[in-house]
Order: sequence, then C-alpha cells, then structure tokens
Amino acid sequence: MATQEPSPPSSMENNKPGFPRKILANKLEDKHLCNCCHNILRRPYQAQCGHRFCSYCFNRTVSNGPQKCNACIKEEIFEEPTSILKQGCAFPDNAARREVENLSAVCIHESCTWTGSIKEYEVNHEGKCEFMIIPCPSCKERVRLSEQERHSERECPERTLNCKYCKEPFHFKNIKAHDEICPKYPMICEGCAKKKIPREKYVDHIKFCSKFRTPCRFHVVGCDMSVEKEKIHDHERACAYEHLNLLLHYIMGMKVSMEGLQPQGLELAGHKLVELHQSLRELEARVSLLSHTPSGPPVQGAASSSSSSSSSSGAAAAASSSACSSGALASASAPPPHPSSALAPVLTVSTSFTPLPSSVGAALELQLHSEKTKVAELGRRCIDLEVKAGTFENVVCVLNREVERFATTMEASNRQHRLDQDKIEALSNKVRQLERTVGLKDLTVAEIEGRLREMAATTFDGVFVWRISDFTKKRQDAIAGRAPAMFSPAFYTSKYGYKMCLRIYLNGDGTGRSSHLSLFFVVMRGLSDALLKWPFNQKVTLMLLDQSNREHIIDAFRPDVTSSSFQRPVSEMNIASGCPLFCPLAKLDSKNSYIRDDTIFIKAIVDLTGL
Repeated sequence: MATQEPSPPSSMENNKPGFPRKILANKLEDKHLCNCCHNILRRPYQAQCGHRFCSYCFNRTVSNGPQKCNACIKEEIFEEPTSILKQGCAFPDNAARREVENLSAVCIHESCTWTGSIKEYEVNHEGKCEFMIIPCPSCKERVRLSEQERHSERECPERTLNCKYCKEPFHFKNIKAHDEICPKYPMICEGCAKKKIPREKYVDHIKFCSKFRTPCRFHVVGCDMSVEKEKIHDHERACAYEHLNLLLHYIMGMKVSMEGLQPQGLELAGHKLVELHQSLRELEARVSLLSHTPSGPPVQGAASSSSSSSSSSGAAAAASSSACSSGALASASAPPPHPSSALAPVLTVSTSFTPLPSSVGAALELQLHSEKTKVAELGRRCIDLEVKAGTFENVVCVLNREVERFATTMEASNRQHRLDQDKIEALSNKVRQLERTVGLKDLTVAEIEGRLREMAATTFDGVFVWRISDFTKKRQDAIAGRAPAMFSPAFYTSKYGYKMCLRIYLNGDGTGRSSHLSLFFVVMRGLSDALLKWPFNQKVTLMLLDQSNREHIIDAFRPDVTSSSFQRPVSEMNIASGCPLFCPLAKLDSKNSYIRDDTIFIKAIVDLTGL
C-alpha cells in the first residue's frame, strides 16, 4: 500500500540545511544543533576540531576555500590547523545521526497532528504535509499543499485554459478579451435571433438575413428608422406621411436656397434691362433726328459760308455730329417734350450743321438691333425663372394635400401602435416570468436526475463495480492535463456504514505518472460517521477486471491507522490512498481483454469482517 503523493521525497538528497527546532517534541539539547545554521543536525559531519555541522552547511562553508571554525573562535579554543575547516577534514558522524533521527518529532505546520521520529519526518512527512503552506507557481498566492491541485485547476487567476470554441490557449484573466476576438465565438443575429453563428461568418449572415434591420431608403432626407429587410415596403407604406413631410422640408429648403440666389440675379437683370431701354430710347431719338434732317443747303448763312474752305466744312460736320450726340443724350434722359417745342431744336440744328453721312445711320441701326436681342434674351430668362417658381409652388401644393390626406391615417396608426405596444409589453412580462419559472424547474430536474443517477450506482454491501466508458477520450484528456483524475460515485459498507469512493488517474500520478494507471481509495464524510469506529481499518481490495474472466489485476492493502487518510473526515473527503503503480499502461495498450468496446471495469471490495 502506498499513499498518493505528487513526487518522491527530495529530502534524501544532501541539499538542505538542518531541521527546524520546532519539530522536536522534547527538550532541545545543544549537542544536536549545527554550529553553522544552528538548527537540528541533518546528515551530521564532525570536523577535526570536534564540532558538528550539517552536511549541506559544511560543504557550503568550505566551497570557497578553507575557513576558520566560528565555534572554536566563540569558545576561545581556536588553534591551527585543527580549527581550520576544509575539504577532507571532516567525516560523517553516523552515531550522532542515529541519535538525532531517533528523537521524537511533531509537524511544524498549524492544524497538523502528525507525530513520529525525525527520521520518519524526513522520509514520510517533510515537504508532503497537507497543511504545509506553499506559493502557487503561477500566481504566487500562498495555499495549502492539499489545496494546490484544486487551486491550480479552479481558482488560480494565472491558470491556462483552452477556448471551448477555437481551442486556442489563453490565461483565465484574459477570458473576456479573448471572447471579444475569438473567430469561433457564437454570435446571435439581432434580426432572426439565430444562435451560435461563428463571429467569422456573422458578416456573411447579416447580408442575406431577411430579419436583419437596415436603414430606411429615405434616410437621405432625414428618416432615422432601421427596419427589417422583409418589412421595408410595409414601413414605407405605413410611414408615407413622415416621408412626405421630410421630403417637403427638404424641397422647401432647396427652394429657399434658390430664392436666396434669385433676387440678386433678378435685380441685376432689372438694372440691365433699364439700361438697355434707355439706350434704345437714345437710339430711337437719333434715328428720328436723322430722318428729319434736310439734305439741301442750309437756310441761313449760306452766302456768308460759301467762301469757307473745305477744312472749315469738315470741322463744322464734326461739331454737328458732336452736338447731335449730346443733344440726343439730353433728350433721352429728360421727359419727352411737347411736339411744338421739339421742333425748334431740330430746326436750329438743321440750320447750324451739315447732314451726317449714311454710314452713321447704318451703325446706329446695327447697335439698336443688338440691344433689342439682349432685351429679348433677358425677357426669356425671366420667363424661365417664373415657370420654375410656378412649378415649385405646384409641387408644394401637391405635397400639402398629400400631407393633409395622410395626417388622419397617421393619427389612427399611432393609436393602434400604442395599443399594440401595450399588448407586447404585457406579453413580454409574461414570457419573462415563464422563462424564470422554467429555469428554476430545469435546475430542480437536473439536481433530481443527478441524485437518481448517484442512487442507482450506489451499493451498500462494500462491493462496488465502476464502469468507465469512452476510455480513449478520457485518457487523452488526462494526458493533456484537462482532466487528470476522475472520481467514482459513492458506495457504502452498509446503509449506515462508511461512505467511500474511488479515484483513478488514467495517465498515472506521482511515481506512476505517464507509466502506470494509478488507482486510489478515498474515505468520504457520511451522515453516520458519529456512529462508526475510527480510524477506518477494513481491508480494501482493488481490481481491474479482465472482461474475459481470465486474469484480473488485483491489489489489496490494509489501512495505516496512523495515516490521516483513514481518520474521521473533517471535510468532504480525506486524502486518497492506494496504488500509484496499479497497472502498467503498456499492458493496457497491448492486445488484451481489459478494454473492450472502449470500456473498462474497476472493482473495489471492502472486507466487512468486524463490522
């Protein structure tokens, strides 16, 4: 029989200083102390000066060369070369070792009740006490040795987990961050409520999902509703009033923008038109003046001017043209004169100047035609603007009528919508209440089913057969470290007897790790423990059944009554005890009948003699 331990004892190696003083159950004597670490001697060496040291302490002291013995100096008996510590000057003191190892010892850890000799402490208990406080190798939190496995598997914030979706490893503290980027993480469609859509396929799903909400086509004019793809036409029919209203505001805004530009253009066109009309009147006045000018010799001063030279005649013609232009401008800017008064200037001019050449009249006609063309173009532009303004006014009138027509329909729809919302809210409350009730019932049913399974597998005669199916998969989980150990259902020696279970390591544990199948026996806390005899002292037989009933693998042991594994449990179960080298894995891998249909059978028999 062997006790389940994570590793073989390491204290057998000469790499530790002396034992702590607190382990002695009796009075401490100075002869049992190391003269270097001042703790109880471990593997004592005696120097040639007579002082004793731990093997570890002596080797560490002389590792840097010969050293003076501090004990000799303290006792004032130092003398060379006897008090010089160096390699080869000390020998193992086996007599002192036997004396020290036979001293009574107790465990130094709080709540531990172990007692024995120092030798037993070194071999069987040191570094293995379940109450020993050790740091977690990952998070450095200090935990008891008995709780290290549970801490590493369930509580350590630095433990490594494998994502159940993408199978990638990550630290437990990064679980939320990993869920945000995991490509296989199951998403829920907001439209059709379909579950378990991998994140990497979610974008493709929403492209074709008819229930997914998409922006309304009128969002460009202000509609901020998001509607399911299959209901977009229903939304457009139901919200026609809002859409027309938004479109009306949009068009009105465009009209205001255009009207903001039109007054400036119209004002400029008006100024241009006035200038053109003024120029036209001037040209008409010139034409009228030319048509009334006589072509014969002047009426007055003809004789006196006959002696004038041709140069003076040219100067008079230029003066006449200039005077005619200034007179025409004056007549165009002033109000039209009475016909009788207009005749006097004409007669004055005709008697004062020579007639204009015919080319001037042609130029004036051409300029007049050009100005009329410009006036006509401006008129056409004004008409186009008036047509556009009229079109916008017609559109606004139509929209106003549509708005009024849909106002009543919209009001009725709103009333119906409010009623529907109230009904939906009431139904939603009922659904939530039913979901909570169903959830509670599911938990109750699951708990009852678990109890029924446990009761169906429970025996009350000390004999228990444990069927382990899916052996290959469970062994792979054990090799990968996902589930290194498995517990069997509980069984009893009688209805009110000891409560027990089995614990199996499919990839081995302790000295049998990776080489043997390890099987352990566990005493559990039961309801009738107060009526039973403690410690547990019944013979236990463990068997791996040959399914051809030819050669079972059997191991039996009688409990060590001093071990805490068989005392009355103070927690749910005691430390497991059993066979770490129960069955070689090579034997299971070879052709045999221990594994059939990927299933093995483990049998436990508790001797009921004396109960």
